[in-house]
Amino acid sequence: MKMALSEFVLREKGIYGILHVIILILSLFLVISISVDTFKGIPFYEQSVYMKVQLWICALFLADFVLEWFLAEKKGHYVATHFIFLLVAIPYQNIIAYMGWTFSPEITYMLRFIPLVRGGYAMAIVVGWLTYNRASGLFVSYLTMLLATVYFSSLAFYVMEHGPNPLVKGYGDALWWAFMDVTTVGSNIIAVTPTGRVLSVLLAALGMMMFPIFTVYVTSLVERRNKEKEEFYKKVAQKPAPKADAS
Repeated sequence: MKMALSEFVLREKGIYGILHVIILILSLFLVISISVDTFKGIPFYEQSVYMKVQLWICALFLADFVLEWFLAEKKGHYVATHFIFLLVAIPYQNIIAYMGWTFSPEITYMLRFIPLVRGGYAMAIVVGWLTYNRASGLFVSYLTMLLATVYFSSLAFYVMEHGPNPLVKGYGDALWWAFMDVTTVGSNIIAVTPTGRVLSVLLAALGMMMFPIFTVYVTSLVERRNKEKEEFYKKVAQKPAPKADAS
C-alpha cells in the first residue's frame, strides 16, 4: 500500500503536466474556432457547433479544476488561489442561451474569450518548462501572453469597429492597430466604439508593462555572464603554476 501511494505521489506532477497540456490544446482549438467564425462573418447566434464545442471544453475545464482540487494537499488554499479558474470555466454562453436571456451581439462575442483565460495560465506554465531560469521564464511567458492578447484584441477590434469605423476596412487594419497600440507608438486608426476605446487603453498599458520586464530579463543576462566570467577567472587563478625545470 505504501509503495502504491508513493508511486502515485511521484506521478502527481506528471498528472498536472498532462492536464496543462490538454488545457492548452483545447484552448488553441477555441482560438481557431473563434478566428474562423470571425473571418467568415458567421452570425453570433447561428454558431450551434461552436456552442456545443465550448460546452464540452468548459466541462473539461471544470473537471480539471475538480481533479486538481482533489490532488491538492491544502484544498482550501487551492480554492482560494484558483477560484478565478472556476469562474472562467463556466460556460456562460450556453447558460445564457438555455435561460433565453438576450444580450447584444458584441457582449456575446466578448464572452467567448472568457474560457481562454484558463488556457493562458496553462500556456504560461508550459512555456516556463522550456526556459532555463526564472527571469527568462517570466519574460517569455509575458511575451507569449502579450502576443496572444494582441491577437485577441485585434479580433475583437475588427468585429466592433468594422462598419462603424471607416478606417477599419479589413482585419489587416485591425491587426496593424493592435501592434501599433501595444508598442505605444500609436496608429492613425482611432477607435469610435466604447469597446474599441477600452481595448486601446488596455493594450497601451500592457505595452508599458513590457519595458520593466524586459529590463529585468536583460539585467539577469548580464549578471549571469558576469558570474560566469568570475568563476572562469577563479578557476584560472586556482590552477597551479608550472614547475620550473630543475636542470
